[in-house]
Amino acid sequence: MQSIIAFIVVFGSIVFFHELGHFIFAKRSGILVREFAIGFGPKILGITKGETLYTIRLLPLGGYVRMAGDDMDNIELQPGYRIGMQLNDKDEIEKIVLNQNKQLPDMLFLEVEKADLQKELWIEGYDEDENLVRYDVARDAVINENGTETIIAPYDRQFNSKSLGKRAMTIFAGPLFNFILSCIIFIVIGLVQGIPTNEPVIADVVKGSPAQAAGIVKGDVVTAINGKSIDSWQELSEAIQNSPKKEMTLDVQRGGEKERIVLTPKEVVVNEQKMGQIGVQYSSPMEKNPLKAFSYGVEQTYTWTMKIFELLGMLVTGKFTLDALSGPVGIYKATEEVAKYGWTNVMNWAAILSINLGIMNLLPLPALDGGRLLFFGFEAIRGKPIDRQKEGMVHFVGIMLLMILMIVVTWNDIQRFFF
Repeated sequence: MQSIIAFIVVFGSIVFFHELGHFIFAKRSGILVREFAIGFGPKILGITKGETLYTIRLLPLGGYVRMAGDDMDNIELQPGYRIGMQLNDKDEIEKIVLNQNKQLPDMLFLEVEKADLQKELWIEGYDEDENLVRYDVARDAVINENGTETIIAPYDRQFNSKSLGKRAMTIFAGPLFNFILSCIIFIVIGLVQGIPTNEPVIADVVKGSPAQAAGIVKGDVVTAINGKSIDSWQELSEAIQNSPKKEMTLDVQRGGEKERIVLTPKEVVVNEQKMGQIGVQYSSPMEKNPLKAFSYGVEQTYTWTMKIFELLGMLVTGKFTLDALSGPVGIYKATEEVAKYGWTNVMNWAAILSINLGIMNLLPLPALDGGRLLFFGFEAIRGKPIDRQKEGMVHFVGIMLLMILMIVVTWNDIQRFFF
């Protein structure tokens, strides 16, 4: 149960933040957002607030923000349609009822001749007395079809009506919010747990090692090497590794007194490289400082972003194969393992996954945010958008390929973890 809760919290949080980025920037751009969904498939829970439906769906494999102007979004009233209408106090149509023969209070009926529900917002047709009449349509009018109500989307509220910059930022905001979430999580970890000071403090000494033979003890603070002052464990470690079988002098602080220790690192071979080793262990003291926690969050986000890009490079060059990739099953099993070591480790794992989701979505592949941004780049170069049907076909093919990849990766996960 702990593993399931951890997986839901981790995966749900990074998906929610990703879609929240799209949602906020769509709203700021004046785009009508029809649905904010976590998950795919059948709806489990749905709440309508304002003009947006907020849903949780059955398959927790992602989410989406459905904006006005998407494919299959617009409803067109064809000549000959018989519709019911309800008017507001300005004699504008505020409700259009389709497939309804039952007379409702204050409802007028009209046989449609012409209609424009996007730009000029009007409907023209024949009333019950066979007179040709025309009505204006309210900007917030709803269409009721078989009991389901949908707000109309005037063209200026649709995604494709917005400037290239606003559209690009709306799409880019999803991955951007994943990086922001990661930064926030690392900052919280720094505030709660503290951040490592990276001081060159000896946490323990290995028995029979050169360090023990030279007299180094637990708690010693190394202040200088061969007369050159140091202030980080990294400097100490690099100096030792670069000095196999070479005598060196360490100045240490011990209980308020200074000691000078002479020793010679032994030589070890790691990945066919000769390195020095003296047999000491490191455990950095933790410091709680709000300003340092903020810089720690930014630094960790940057560090892990670079590491994930390195792994992507290895995948492209063939150093990794598809067998090394993990899907939802692999993420669940990894989360299950991480959860054994406490919620701090779960938070760290969530931050890394959030960065990973942000980077994956920025890849210039069809159906991903990066693929859509690539088309926006082409639009900027050409000075006009690419045909929507052609772009839609490319994204459709991309979705199919991603689904195949997901099936392959999931099957690999099942084979790896259960067989």
